[in-house]
Amino acid sequence: MTFVSILYGLLFWAATLVLVVGVGRKIYLYASIPAPLKIPTTPAPVTQGGVVWRMFREVVFFESLFRANKYTWLFGWIFHMALWLVLLRHTRYFMEIGAFLSFIQPFGKYASFAMVFGLAGLLGRRILVDRVRYISAPSDFLMLALLIGIGLSGMLMTFVSHTDITMVKGFFRGLMTFDFHPLPASPILLLHLFLVASLMLIFPISKLMHGPGVFFSPTRNQVDNPREKRHIAPWALELEKEQKVYLDELKQGEVKNG
Repeated sequence: MTFVSILYGLLFWAATLVLVVGVGRKIYLYASIPAPLKIPTTPAPVTQGGVVWRMFREVVFFESLFRANKYTWLFGWIFHMALWLVLLRHTRYFMEIGAFLSFIQPFGKYASFAMVFGLAGLLGRRILVDRVRYISAPSDFLMLALLIGIGLSGMLMTFVSHTDITMVKGFFRGLMTFDFHPLPASPILLLHLFLVASLMLIFPISKLMHGPGVFFSPTRNQVDNPREKRHIAPWALELEKEQKVYLDELKQGEVKNG
């Protein structure tokens, strides 16, 4: 057992804890903060089933982005769909794969090209489009560079400098049972894993939280029925009650004085 293997084991335990707790906390905040107004983006569905269908189109096809900017939609959709294939392919490091996961292995292998292509397009947009570059923060470039680094280092291991997959599987499955197993002595692998752990640590405090956050967006998840059903946040209802009590007391005082 090498010092590097132990160091990376501790790093991934810490990164997993930060990722799970951080994302869980953000989701709790998203779910617990009430929407102050009825603000679905129109045209909006008027039934709950319509909201579910709208969210499906938004999550799978990026419908609103398609309407807003075809260039951004193209590269963003390519990146996200390729990322799903790459992530599914990586499940082999944590579990025994069945027929479905075996089937998608070659698709996930070559999806890395589409993933990096999509990221390059999004990075080019932030660099070349003046109005986008003007509103871009350094963190926006950092996230894209980090994701591109993960993609390129993974492709290098897949197509150029192969590593011992069996040892990598043993390492991660060992971490799941709180047991250390050695990592291959591959600089590209160590770089790839370091970038992945960095992404896990940054994820809960980054704009990448738009992934789970979209499900809690009132412009997307609200039914457009303001005439049929009044929407009022709990805190606004309390203020309304306090205002009513105040007005009642004020009227009673005026009656007594009169």
